[in-house]
Amino acid sequence: MSDQLAIAGGSPIRPQGYPEWPVHDEADEARLIEVLRSGRWGGYPEPGPYNAQFCADFAQFQGSKHGILMVNGTVTMEVALKALNIGWGDEVIVPGLTFAATAYAPMAAGALPVVVDIEPKSWSIDAEAVEAAITPRTRAIIPVHTGQIVCDMDALMAIAQKHNLHIIEDCAHSPGKQWRGRGIGSFGAFGSFSHQSSKILTSGEGGSLLTDDEQLAQRAHSIIDCGRPKDPAGQMYTFGCNYRLGELNAALLGSQLEKFPAQMEERAANARYFMQRLNDIQGVRALHLDERITRLSFYRFIVAINPEAFAGVTNAVVCEALDAEGIGCWVGYDPMNKYPLFQPHLSRLPVAVQYAAQLDPSRWSLPVSERAAHVEQIYLDEAIFRAGHEGVDHVIAAFEKLQRNPDALRKLAAHMNRG
Repeated sequence: MSDQLAIAGGSPIRPQGYPEWPVHDEADEARLIEVLRSGRWGGYPEPGPYNAQFCADFAQFQGSKHGILMVNGTVTMEVALKALNIGWGDEVIVPGLTFAATAYAPMAAGALPVVVDIEPKSWSIDAEAVEAAITPRTRAIIPVHTGQIVCDMDALMAIAQKHNLHIIEDCAHSPGKQWRGRGIGSFGAFGSFSHQSSKILTSGEGGSLLTDDEQLAQRAHSIIDCGRPKDPAGQMYTFGCNYRLGELNAALLGSQLEKFPAQMEERAANARYFMQRLNDIQGVRALHLDERITRLSFYRFIVAINPEAFAGVTNAVVCEALDAEGIGCWVGYDPMNKYPLFQPHLSRLPVAVQYAAQLDPSRWSLPVSERAAHVEQIYLDEAIFRAGHEGVDHVIAAFEKLQRNPDALRKLAAHMNRG
């Protein structure tokens, strides 16, 4: 096999690619056909039978008491904030390196997102930065458990308790994870999960909230069902909208949840093997896995590169070259202060108009987020970790191949910079 990089005309390390996602079987088909024949396809009345069953099963799996299923994992956070009566005049602290939805959701609820930097080892929200950002108007913190990591929930829960704040965990990447033996999403007032098509517990679209508080669950159910009362007495109206998810999606989620534990364990086992193999390579590290993470799960596995080990090029160049070798990867999120998907000035939402100065991204200092996003981070596809040791070994071989071809990497970087 030629040692020339695939992107320069050589043979790719893994031409056959990796297992497809999502995975479906006859059990999924049977449930969808059952819903199809029932005629009850939509989400009204809420919750439908498949909806209620999935919520109960998923809540139990994560160690929570109540689940609420809705249209996506952005609305989930908006609904959580509204259920907590957080809105106009309030502030919500979010990390500087995450999907735009984490910062958008407070704005949709009427609150001001306050963006703080991440810490350098795990790229999770920096607890010290969180505490420094708290003002008399702060009402909540949204930590994001990105990739394989879990935010320091011990530190964040202590801060929240000290300052009487709510925590809404953004767990879009994280079904299955545990911290100190407790399921992620069960620590704060709410845990928010995404079931979008690429996520590891998917029905194409959808999102879930988990909570241990019965009244908060009732309020969330009401908000997503046009404000209809959900308390036993039928008296607790809210000001809501139709954010329901249909029974077809709920049925699919139920059958996908049955497959999920085995898929999660397979990814986790291969991720541990991958971390062992990384010891053979200079200049690539997995994000720090805290010993308090007692069950590993991930949507994408995140590594950080040292550009010096790759001819001085950035993560974008390395990612492009890896992709050509057949290694599924992504360069990751932009920092919130330089993110095309988060431009508050393009909105006429009241909070964007009233707090235009505070929402000017050019005023935010996020040096750790910027370096991670523009220099170091690479998100490896979850499918790599469903391809056995061979699938992992091909990733290691691809990194080594890139390091043996510094001139080709520099040439690729020059080409990408011109483009």
